[in-house]
This record gives sequence, C-alpha cells and structure tokens, in this order.
Amino acid sequence: MKNIDALGLLIETEIQQISYPKEPELLYAPINYIMGLEGKRIRPILLLIAHQLFEEDLTKAISPALAVEVFHNFTLLHDDIMDNAPIRRGKPTVHEKWNNNVAILSGDAMVVKAFQMMSDVDPSIVKSVLDVFSKAAIEVCEGQQMDIEFETQNDVSLSHYMKMIEYKTAVLLAASLKIGGITARVGKDQQDHLYEFGKNIGIAFQLKDDLLDVFGDPDIFGKQLGGDIMENKKTFLYLKALQLADTKVKKHLQEYYKSNNSDKKISAVKEIFQSLDIQKHTLDMMKAYYIKATKHLDAIHSENKAPLITFSNKLLQRVS
Repeated sequence: MKNIDALGLLIETEIQQISYPKEPELLYAPINYIMGLEGKRIRPILLLIAHQLFEEDLTKAISPALAVEVFHNFTLLHDDIMDNAPIRRGKPTVHEKWNNNVAILSGDAMVVKAFQMMSDVDPSIVKSVLDVFSKAAIEVCEGQQMDIEFETQNDVSLSHYMKMIEYKTAVLLAASLKIGGITARVGKDQQDHLYEFGKNIGIAFQLKDDLLDVFGDPDIFGKQLGGDIMENKKTFLYLKALQLADTKVKKHLQEYYKSNNSDKKISAVKEIFQSLDIQKHTLDMMKAYYIKATKHLDAIHSENKAPLITFSNKLLQRVS
C-alpha cells in the first residue's frame, strides 16, 4: 500500500505524462501551464486512497484520478476569470498571462479532456463512474453560480452559504472518494460512506480556505489575502460576523463591503472579525463537520484507513 507522499508523486508523474497536441498552441499551452503549477492534488490523491482501501493495485484508478484533477483545474481557471484574480499558486493566473478568451476556451477543452479520462475505465463501471462525476460536475457549476449571486444579495443566510460550499467545493472531493470505491468494486453502502465522508471533510476544508483568505500568510497561501473581502464574498466569516455583531458594528461591516478602498477595506473587516472572535467560531464549525465525517469513516470496512485519516487531518491543519 502506497503512503500519501508516494501517491502524490505518482499523480505528479502521471500529470507530466499527459499528452496534449501542440497546435493550436494558445489552446493547449495554458492547460500545460495550469496543470504544471504546484497544487496539492487533493482530489486525485483521495480517489487513489479510496481505491486502495479495498484494492492495492492502483492501475484501474489512475485515469479517473487524473480526470478529477483536470476538471478541478478547469474550475480554477474559470473561477479566476470571474473573480478577476491576478495570482494562482503564487504565479500569474491564465487570463493574466494570456487573456480571458484564451482562458475560457482552454478551460472548455479541459472539461472535455476530463470526461475522456473518466471514461477510460472498465466498460462495466463506465456508467456508474460517469453518473457520479457528471452529478458532481453540474453541482460545482451550480455552486459557483450561487456564489456569484451571493455577491449582490443582502439576505444570504448561513444555511444558504453552507449549501453553496457543499456544491462548489465538497461534492468533488466526495465524488473523488466514491469513484475510488467504484473502481475498487466495493459495495454501494461503502461507496456512500466514502461520499459522505468526503462531503463533510470538503465543507470543513472550504471553511479553512475562508479562514486562510483573511488570516493566512500571503507568502505561504499563494493567493492574494483578502480576496474574498475585495470581491464581497459572503463567506462563513462574514455571515457569522453579521450574526454576532451589534447594530453599530453590523452597519460598519456592511458599509465596508460596499467600499472600493482595498487596503482600508481589508484591514477594517479583518479587525471586525478579530473583535468578534470569528476565527474560533470558524474552527468550531470545522470541528463539527470533521466529527460528522469521522462517523462515516468508522463505517468503512477496511484495515487500510490510516492514509485517509492522515490526509484528512493534513487538509484541516494546513496553512496554505
């Protein structure tokens, strides 16, 4: 059984071996660029971990693992356009390095490539794998649309936000784990526990991402700090602050979210978050979802769960 580092190395090696045509260069060069940036490779590693819970030979899981990583990077490419983000993983985003049109079309090609790779499994499980993947893919798009709409809505609730991050972030982690179970030919009950484990860990993961966007180290985080604040994102931190703040502080927070003064806006909102101990509230919510996840982990019948436990803990303890 391979450990996490070995799985990560395997994924990196396989990514480097993905072959794209040389022409048109402006279609494929951006794909090679974003796939070559140093990412955490969370989704493909989870897929491989799930597979080797039940089967040691990873051969049948490699192509689906690459598929979820290509699809994930497509979402980042298009998200960066919508967010007008200048930096991704410490490097210029694709639309900054080239332009929006190039980034859009390269992203479209990545979706097609992802589905081609996901289809490269035993014919007997193609439909099962594609059903899970396509459901997650459309839910990711739904989650992104919800996120965009939240920017101009003043009545976003915490429950609405939690549903949005479930779709935008958690379902792809969940699907990756479930697909790993399918490629290992495990029963549906175990597949469902893998999915629910991934969904709850995924929500906790996104809450950590929200936290790092405001309180992370910019040199380690690899993205612009305060980006969510500048984009008026209704994150857990913001919505929880509105819930806890008195009338005066709530008014100030809402006014800052309408401001375009980036330096003052970010520092002022961060100060409000600190005064309301939002970091602790976010960590408490993360813990609640982690506990939910562990209940499903306990129901998975495998003696090889150590890598999954270790990797999940790393996701929630990360600083980038």
